[in-house]
Amino acid sequence: MIRRALLAVLLALGSFATITTVTSAPAFARACALGYTCVTTYYTDETRTTVAGVRRVGCEGETLPGWGVKTIFYDFLETPC
Repeated sequence: MIRRALLAVLLALGSFATITTVTSAPAFARACALGYTCVTTYYTDETRTTVAGVRRVGCEGETLPGWGVKTIFYDFLETPC
């Protein structure tokens, strides 16, 4: 009986941790290829009218200064160096 209750609690905590991890941090648009400079612009909603943040990656793969927050609404621009 105690084993079943403990197992149920552990499964519930594991499910909660997985859902929280998946939904709390939007992923980057995608990796920037070497030899390209990339700009990811994040927006507040699907209308893409208000910018929430920007992430930039340089030609050698280095992260350049950006600002704001990441969201699930973004545009990705990749330009050859």
